[in-house]
Amino acid sequence: MILTPALLLLLALIVVAGRIQIAAGAVEHAAESAAREASLARTPDAARGAANAIAADVLAGPDLRCTAQSVDLDVSGFSRGVGQSAQVTATVVCEVGFGDLAIPGLAGTKTLTAQATSALDRYR
Repeated sequence: MILTPALLLLLALIVVAGRIQIAAGAVEHAAESAAREASLARTPDAARGAANAIAADVLAGPDLRCTAQSVDLDVSGFSRGVGQSAQVTATVVCEVGFGDLAIPGLAGTKTLTAQATSALDRYR
């Protein structure tokens, strides 16, 4: 009987660790996908739209619980001339909440961030 609360707490911590691990992988994937989609666009505005759309799609997965998310895209590479090397960088942030786990004292969030870079086509 004395071990029951300790085992329940251990199980809850395993669930929290799993949720963080799943979210970290999804945020990495979202950043990589956003950077890749942005690098295929022809204009900075199209790149932002494509990056936001794909990141939102990736972060909307059934096992992911982002309470807040954002995508920041560095499109300064589009200002470089045709024939020059350039790149775009996507930074994705996801805040993972734990309030629905009903663990006493664990109602906060953890912010996960990932960044990815993709080369622009020299002759875009």
